Amino acid sequence: MKTINKLIEKVLSYNPKADVDQIKKAYIFSREAHCSQKRVEGSPYIHHPLAVADVLADMKLDTATIAAGLLHDTVEDTGTSTDDIKEMFGSEIAFLVDALTKLSRVEFKTREEAQAENFRKMLLAMSKDVRVILIKFADRLHNMRTIKHLSEEKRRRIASETLDIYAPLANRLGIGWLRIEFEDLSFKAVMPDLFGDLQKKVAKRKEEQYKYIDEVKNIISEKLSAAGIPAKVKGRIKHYYGIYQKMVQQKIPFEQVNDVIGLRIMTDTVSHCYDILGIIHSLWPLVPGRFKDFISLPKSNMYQSLHTTVVGPGGDRVEFQIRTEDMNEIAEEGIAAHWRYKERDGIDKKNSRFIAWLRELVKEISDATEFLEAVKGEVVPETVYVFTPNGDIKELPAGSTPVDFAYSIHTQVGHKCVGAKANGRIVPLRYKLNSGDAVEIITSPSHIPSRDWLKFVVTQRAKSRIKQWIKTEERKQSIELGTKLVEEEIRRHGLSLSILKTEKVDEVLKYFSHSFLEDLYVSIGYGKISAHQVVNRLAPEKTEKTEEMELPKLTKTPKEKGGVITIKGIDNVLYHVAKCCFPVPGDQIVGFITKGKGVTIHRKECSNLERLAVDIERLIDVEWSRDTDITSPTRLYIESIDKPGMLANLSSLISSADVNISSLKANSTHDKRALFELTLEIRNRSQLINLVNKISQMDGILNVRR
Repeated sequence: MKTINKLIEKVLSYNPKADVDQIKKAYIFSREAHCSQKRVEGSPYIHHPLAVADVLADMKLDTATIAAGLLHDTVEDTGTSTDDIKEMFGSEIAFLVDALTKLSRVEFKTREEAQAENFRKMLLAMSKDVRVILIKFADRLHNMRTIKHLSEEKRRRIASETLDIYAPLANRLGIGWLRIEFEDLSFKAVMPDLFGDLQKKVAKRKEEQYKYIDEVKNIISEKLSAAGIPAKVKGRIKHYYGIYQKMVQQKIPFEQVNDVIGLRIMTDTVSHCYDILGIIHSLWPLVPGRFKDFISLPKSNMYQSLHTTVVGPGGDRVEFQIRTEDMNEIAEEGIAAHWRYKERDGIDKKNSRFIAWLRELVKEISDATEFLEAVKGEVVPETVYVFTPNGDIKELPAGSTPVDFAYSIHTQVGHKCVGAKANGRIVPLRYKLNSGDAVEIITSPSHIPSRDWLKFVVTQRAKSRIKQWIKTEERKQSIELGTKLVEEEIRRHGLSLSILKTEKVDEVLKYFSHSFLEDLYVSIGYGKISAHQVVNRLAPEKTEKTEEMELPKLTKTPKEKGGVITIKGIDNVLYHVAKCCFPVPGDQIVGFITKGKGVTIHRKECSNLERLAVDIERLIDVEWSRDTDITSPTRLYIESIDKPGMLANLSSLISSADVNISSLKANSTHDKRALFELTLEIRNRSQLINLVNKISQMDGILNVRR
């Protein structure tokens, strides 16, 4: 059982100068605050903060962190305030405790939203002081170690969250032992039957495997001793979740997993690491594709080691990890090693690499749910290393594309990216980069980001920059559309635009829960509210009278040359033609205000309008411009008898009618019918009707429809 005396003894063993009085004081304060509380299994609640502090002591952390671990639940679960902690223990410990306190006083719509907001608060604090996440890791670890006392639903939820977020995050921060324990405890809680079965199978082979490890250890130790290379050799068997992942990824049963044995060799210098590698390869054949040099190319979490897999004695695969003692400390403890042995004031430049990615996310993303997804995306362990034209190395998540690479250089390089070369050859923007690729980005000053890029980019930096650009553009377009709709509605009711400068506007903004007129225009442009609703609030008496009058029909020719459609009384508004009905000049049409994309033009008989009719406020009058020679795309579906020459005759007839075919699809059926789908460039409805009549009169035509 954990006690305060054992905790202090452990802390003093690695930090003789620790402020023991501060730790004792924190323990007494926490014990008194939680005195009436018990854990689910019935034990006094103080056992939990004491266990958390004990984990932090195992990580050899400083006094303030140990004290904060003892106090971490006091503000959230008792009547204690952050000010009380600050008064008793100082601002440093108060900051750590507050960062770990959930936002219980804020109301959230869903549990997921609350979780995301709490997680963002914690990581925001972590970007300033990494000890916040170390305390949370210790808290989560003890909860996972005692998870059997919770209900099945709660066990699965907490374990899944640990597997999805905390284990990868521990890996990203370089704390290897913690990641492994998180993964195995979560695996056991989420898939208990599968875990139990795997545990039994591993146990059956364990004695035999440890004998094999000892055999390999003796062989390599003798060789290293003969070469005069100082080294410690440790054997291990891959952890349960690691074995399970290998089974899933390779789609093989446990019996075929043949490289669960691993040996770690620690030595004194980098040159000896490479000497040891040479000796191993001289003893046993290398498994192709399984050598990785993380010493010359360290991982983003500063992990360094040589990895190689060989075919060992008896034909079994053995994985070796070769590193120095310092590298081993970083590999096991990661960022936690920074706070070892002595009190420190902050993260130095070298260690700031651990959380540089997090600081970027905090700056870029304000939405909590999006932030949580971004963190999940950033903590994936697999990476590729690519080179810039100057020979600099860029580390990117596996699956990254040239667009991800472009945004990693600079936002404007990403925005202006039109193409890319990998190793001197042109590659698609969707191309997945491989380690060692030399990448060059081709840019154009006039180019803008594409929404389609979001379908294949993987880095959060690229995703957030593209979304930010799209959001800004959509907002601009919505402001423009919203402004024009309001101004026209004001004129339609015989009012002066000066009404927008009166105090009435403040009342309207308050009614629609907006602070600025620009935000109101955005809501109108997005179709959330209508211009009529706004004007009705601005001058209710005037609009009521005006509604009774029959308004004259307004027709304006668009200012921009080549415009085809006019929104009644408004010039130069962003619109696009609906692909569900493809209206052409002469068709009866109506506009539908879409979110961030201006107005979509439909034929009045379009079947989709029935679905859209529930948002009747978003329907607006539109009309075709006069005297335009511009063609519009429309689609024809033609059914005919399947016979030779039908397609040639059809194409010839359409061409003779001075109509261009922009796309064509043709299929035949088992009952000797031919089905054609054509997209045509049509000037107006009359031309289309004449063409349909001519096609209908062709020999072999069964049906023609739009």
